[in-house]
Amino acid sequence: MTRRLQASIRQTRPFPSLEAEAFLNLQRSADALMRGFSELLGRSDLSPAQYNVLRILRGAGPAGLSCGEIGERMVTRDPDITRLLDRMARRGLVSRARERGDRRVVRVRITHEGLDLVNPLDKPVAALHRQQLGALGAERLRTLITLLEEARAEGG
Repeated sequence: MTRRLQASIRQTRPFPSLEAEAFLNLQRSADALMRGFSELLGRSDLSPAQYNVLRILRGAGPAGLSCGEIGERMVTRDPDITRLLDRMARRGLVSRARERGDRRVVRVRITHEGLDLVNPLDKPVAALHRQQLGALGAERLRTLITLLEEARAEGG
C-alpha cells in the first residue's frame, strides 16, 4: 500500500489485494475530481447529470435523441432519466415531443435556453480539467486514458 493512500485513509493493515487498493484509489480520485466539477456546475444551478444531458443533446443537433439514446450516452448511469428530463423541461432547458411515426418514442432536444446555459461552461470546464489533470502531462494522460479504458473493458 502506498504511504500516501495509507495516511489519507488512516489504514494500518494492507489491502487484501492490489486490485482492492487500485479500486479505492479510483474511487477517491473520482470523488476528488467530481467535487470541483460539481462546484463549478453548481454556480449555474446544474448537476453533473444535467450538464451531461445538455452536452449530449448539443452534440445531437436539431434532430435530438430519444430518452433511451440519451441514457446510453450518459457518463454515469441514471436509473430515472425520465425524471431528470422532467426537471430539465420544467426549467426550459430541453423540449420533448412524441415521434409522429411511433408515438412510443419521445424525442428530446436542447432549447435555446439550454444552449445559453451550457455553451458558456465550455471554457471554465476545460480550465478546471487542465487545473485538475494538466500536471500529469500529455504522455501520462494518454497512458491513464488507455489504462482506464482497458479496466472498463475488462470489468464490464
